[in-house]
Amino acid sequence: MKFKTLITAILFVIISSAELLSQDSASGGQTSGPLSGTLVIAGGGRLSDDIIDRFIELAGSTSAKIVLVPTAAGAESYSDSLGNMFRSRGAGKVTVLHTDNRDTADSRVFTRPLEEATGVWFGGGRQWRLVDSYKGTRSEMLFRQVLDRGGVIGGSSAGATIQGSFLARGDTKNNQVMMGDHQEGFGYISDIAIDQHVLARNRQFDMYGIIREHPELLGIGIDENTAVVVQRDTMEVIGASYVLVYDGTFWSREGNELKILPAEEILFYMLRRGDRYNLRLRKIIE
Repeated sequence: MKFKTLITAILFVIISSAELLSQDSASGGQTSGPLSGTLVIAGGGRLSDDIIDRFIELAGSTSAKIVLVPTAAGAESYSDSLGNMFRSRGAGKVTVLHTDNRDTADSRVFTRPLEEATGVWFGGGRQWRLVDSYKGTRSEMLFRQVLDRGGVIGGSSAGATIQGSFLARGDTKNNQVMMGDHQEGFGYISDIAIDQHVLARNRQFDMYGIIREHPELLGIGIDENTAVVVQRDTMEVIGASYVLVYDGTFWSREGNELKILPAEEILFYMLRRGDRYNLRLRKIIE
């Protein structure tokens, strides 16, 4: 009996793995969120209280130890207005961490606040600056360990895009170039490209430049004052506007039967507050 039970268990694992691989293959890449912790990915602009409050709550509220990283804005553009907002909303402790020196970012002295952080927030600006300063350093390793401990990583605008695996608008010369000289983000979600300010700046067609070259990627575009909260493979929309999904399919609350749709490679659809999406299956959670 024990031998039969062992064989049954092995077969179950093999079949389950095959099903997951089949699902991933059918949808393109193998998009998935973090195994632990939470992401709050905001599309830029002035963020409403519900987005900020959700991040602070996930970080521990009055017990939160938040590290604010304003590096994407460049040192000359930094002000502590965001830090003050977190503090005024009840965050327990807020520490600012900024450098454009990779040796500093790799040092134990600089990274000490990350060792006990319950939340990290990446500010807006140019996402390539985050790559140049932190990619491959001790800082980047400790950012991810915040998630591993069950903490939260958030960010807005550039701080949203950096959380994806493919770095949209990562060109050092022009933020209109979707596939620039920096193409690798921090990868808290795999096989994804994340854009921001999409409707406010009429960017809804820009994602096609990436998807055509990398059809395995899931594309999402987040409008201003809107965010997605990601826990494992579930993405939930919060905020005032919409999130655009580029997964090669179309979805509508009205159904699709009577709709005249464009070609598959230029399809997208919108999600709003309360909508939930399975990243791995690339499907709406009804």
